[in-house]
Amino acid sequence: MSSDTSTPTIVFDVNETLLDITTLEPLFERVFGDPTVLREWFAQLILYSQTMTLSGLYTAFGELGVGSLRMVAATRGITIADGDVDELRQRMGTMPAHPDVAPALTRLRDAGFCLVTLTNSPSSFSPTPLERAGIGEFFERAFSVDAVRKFKPAPETYQHVATELGVKTSDLCLVACHLWDTVGAQAAGCHGALLTRPHNAILPAAGVPVPDFVASELGDLADQIVRRWKSPSQHSPA
Repeated sequence: MSSDTSTPTIVFDVNETLLDITTLEPLFERVFGDPTVLREWFAQLILYSQTMTLSGLYTAFGELGVGSLRMVAATRGITIADGDVDELRQRMGTMPAHPDVAPALTRLRDAGFCLVTLTNSPSSFSPTPLERAGIGEFFERAFSVDAVRKFKPAPETYQHVATELGVKTSDLCLVACHLWDTVGAQAAGCHGALLTRPHNAILPAAGVPVPDFVASELGDLADQIVRRWKSPSQHSPA
């Protein structure tokens, strides 16, 4: 872990942390008659992305998302139509930012932090989901796990960001609403900031890294980060 005297680059997860995946619920309501199936689908998507990495395999996140939708549907005797797949892709590409995102990013940027993103999703499309959500301007770089063909929380994903930025992993602070992501980042040497959006929480078990910062609202998390690295005491003479 780096000392608090050096200002880290703040690395943001994208899906659910910045962008609101609940806007996919109408698709799940229409197909399954239950919008909460979204949570099962997302959990399966994360499970099998990590399974692929642990198995030394790789398939793009979007393709796993479509496959996970078909898999969840098959367990319910439902057939997914091409139109359903098109709607999933369209909705995933146009998710809005959570209301607390732009003010928090403004706070961090104005405090002098470099902001970047790291996502399991491809980032080569233009306009990107972040640009469509109106928050692309806040980020200096956008990183995708496609570059290393391993999904988070594989250590190579966080190391890739550090290598590209020419810093150590200890000079990164990952912000995510998924504990598995902050655990992976901290295990790789980064700082970890957990945003406890609904359906996300701390895992109280021995050996699980405790995030350096925890908050239920991104503005609060941003304030904690600013106080830690930008408070007057950090800049006063020794």
